[in-house]
Amino acid sequence: MGEHGVSTEIYFANNYRDLCEQHGTASGFQFEFYCWRCHDTWRSPFEPYRGGRLAGWLNRGIGTASGLLGRAWWGVTSAAEGLAGSGWGNARDAAFQRAIGAAQGHFNRCARCATYVCGRCWHQEQGLCFTCAPDSAGEMMAARQRGVNDMVTQQAYDEGQRQGKVQDGQTARQLVCPRCRAECHGGRFCPGCGYELAQQASCSSCRATLPDGVTFCPTCGQRQ
Repeated sequence: MGEHGVSTEIYFANNYRDLCEQHGTASGFQFEFYCWRCHDTWRSPFEPYRGGRLAGWLNRGIGTASGLLGRAWWGVTSAAEGLAGSGWGNARDAAFQRAIGAAQGHFNRCARCATYVCGRCWHQEQGLCFTCAPDSAGEMMAARQRGVNDMVTQQAYDEGQRQGKVQDGQTARQLVCPRCRAECHGGRFCPGCGYELAQQASCSSCRATLPDGVTFCPTCGQRQ
């Protein structure tokens, strides 16, 4: 239903923006419609609203009047604004319908997803948008590039595996220096203080690996 009880079919329920100005010398009707797929826009031609412009012109005139003349102008402008406001709704509805009629020449309604798209997003042969019926040439090129990317990724992964075969993956790596707490990223020496990292202390007597902070060797009991 329209604003005044007139049953009308409304298109572009969500993908439009109301640019109408009700008051002042810039008052008029204009609507901006956009494509659901690419969001490119089309604006309807601006239609001036005579009633709003009249009230705006009278309001500008009242600023130069004073005394009884000013009060008389105030009454005139109030009446003009009331008249402009009472006709605004019907005038806007009519302008909106005209804008919709013009916009339908710039957009197509997809039979599958029921969205309105511009000519560049419209598959004329299929009667569908390019989201529902993608362009074959575009899909082919995109698939080719995905194949290139997948192959490059696989080659890089294979090279990483070859490099991993010669890497020492058993030696412990310290990521934070125990002395200065700098980040070490697995290096042998701390970049902050030069401390040698991942040191494994061994017992001076039996050569067993000693846990950090021990005073006696847990294997032979030798004091360290």
